[in-house]
Amino acid sequence: MPGKQGVGNLTTAVIGAGQMGHGIAWVLAEAGHTVRVHDRSTDALESLPARLAAIETMFGADGTIADRVTVAPSLAEAAAGCDFIVEAAAENIALKQALFAELERAAPDEAILASNTSSIPIGIIAERVTRKHRVVGTHFWNPPHLVPLVEVVQIGPENLAAVERTIRILRAAGRSPVHVKKDVPGFIGNRLQHALKREAIALVAGGVCDAETLDQVVKLGFGRRLAVLGPMEQSDLVGLDLTEAIHRTIMPALDVTPGPHPYLRSRVADGHLGMKTGEGFYKWAPGEADAVRARLRDFLAVQARAEREAKK
Repeated sequence: MPGKQGVGNLTTAVIGAGQMGHGIAWVLAEAGHTVRVHDRSTDALESLPARLAAIETMFGADGTIADRVTVAPSLAEAAAGCDFIVEAAAENIALKQALFAELERAAPDEAILASNTSSIPIGIIAERVTRKHRVVGTHFWNPPHLVPLVEVVQIGPENLAAVERTIRILRAAGRSPVHVKKDVPGFIGNRLQHALKREAIALVAGGVCDAETLDQVVKLGFGRRLAVLGPMEQSDLVGLDLTEAIHRTIMPALDVTPGPHPYLRSRVADGHLGMKTGEGFYKWAPGEADAVRARLRDFLAVQARAEREAKK
């Protein structure tokens, strides 16, 4: 791929200053990059310094990191002269396609154009881009400054060089990038996560257990070991013969509903959308949702701080 091949002190841009965008901006700025952030929302841009400061406080980080992040009033100003651009807009195909068409016009020819989509195939997002060889997927996990994994998605042979350079950039920024070699919906992580959710919803809908029991089984059972033992390692540990024997019993009984489960559809149709409406699979009293968010943030922060100390 033409252009600069280094990974340090790049000029980068993040398109979208929301829940994901501000964390991605922090990650890139901490790596030493000059970062420009653009968002159509004035509120998102005005609150950006405070959200970056909160990350800085959480890590007890160098107070100059956030100084490397500036606001760009337009997408063209954000993209001008950039080496690496991450789109972190809403999960909407038409919006992302329009943004990438605009980015292709505004960014230098050698700039990598990356999408933080969590499920949309990158080839679909790049449909309106002429030079697709520089488009990649970079699925950061939420929150991106606390979860190190980034799925870097390859469309095909044409963008392999961009994928490889993106992996180098992200690894140098302290992330743990993985190479997704085929451009499938949901990539790796969300396919696994939503396969679990499909069966979880079916078990609750079928009266096998309630939502609280199901979550206890995950958190107190196999969830305890997932951080250190992946499913393929666990299969090798217990033996593939045992795995096959269990599959003979379980696989025919697993849910195979094509599309969202009727129970999930009914929850949504009734306006029970989760914490934001006070009821989903659980009922949520005022303040409980914030407590759950804080519990998750604090847990991830402890892990992230420990990892940072280990790297010193």
